[in-house]
Amino acid sequence: MRLARTVAVTGALALALGLAACSSGGNGAASANGNPSSYGDCAVTGAAGTHKLDLIKDGTITVKADLPSPGWYNGDTVESIRSGFDFCLLANIAHRAGVTNIVLQNSSFDGLVAGKAGAFDMSLNQITITDERKKVMDFSDPYFQSTAGVLVKKDSALTESTLAGSSIGVKQGTVGQMLVTDVIKPKTAPAVFPGDAEQQAAVAAGRIDAGIQDLSIVLGAAAQSGGALKVVGQIPTDEHYGVMFPKGSKNVATVNEILTELRKDGTLDKLSSTYLTQAYGVDPAAIPVWSIK
Repeated sequence: MRLARTVAVTGALALALGLAACSSGGNGAASANGNPSSYGDCAVTGAAGTHKLDLIKDGTITVKADLPSPGWYNGDTVESIRSGFDFCLLANIAHRAGVTNIVLQNSSFDGLVAGKAGAFDMSLNQITITDERKKVMDFSDPYFQSTAGVLVKKDSALTESTLAGSSIGVKQGTVGQMLVTDVIKPKTAPAVFPGDAEQQAAVAAGRIDAGIQDLSIVLGAAAQSGGALKVVGQIPTDEHYGVMFPKGSKNVATVNEILTELRKDGTLDKLSSTYLTQAYGVDPAAIPVWSIK
């Protein structure tokens, strides 16, 4: 492994060096605003190259995630992703580490959190930090608080009191799956899906009554459904998202330092207001809170 090259310069000189380093084209080519094109449409803040990352490939952050994801990784395909909360958070981490190239690779979520996704530097994928996952992977400090959301068809009459008696779908390997199995305890075993798209399609087709997944994810799905889906409740889980790393990664402390800066200077709040509120079309606080015991 090699340390990503740090660009310890400012102003016009920093821009000139950044453009020169990216002039060969590819994912690291400079965009019209001076940012590397691998940052997509993301605005980056702070000074470039003030931190160092230990990467599997010099000058490139290799990221694995279950892609795309509305509001978090916006696009129809992996190649078309240019914005979203997690993607632009990743761009800001890369920027402050002086890294001009980001490579996104698709991976199944359950394989990712089980440590079976192969080599990568980090994953930003709305991944809830759990003690079980910490046994095989490392995590940053939290960067986002999450609850579980209940996704149903637009004409559904499902309520808090009827949830346990309904047919429920979950995404494999998620906290939502654990919540349904251990807390909601439905009368029939939940249907398990490999990805968000499959779960959401099952709700839309009426094959299941409800899909349980992170509130942010189901709100994004409802917003993109053209009115076919809606979110009727949220269930507190006291969970948080973190950046995930292979076990023993040398980058955890560095990313924590960057996250602290991004939190203090308002960048994280800006990402939320820019991408999540816009993607949802609704204030998450307006979703009724369900108490499941």
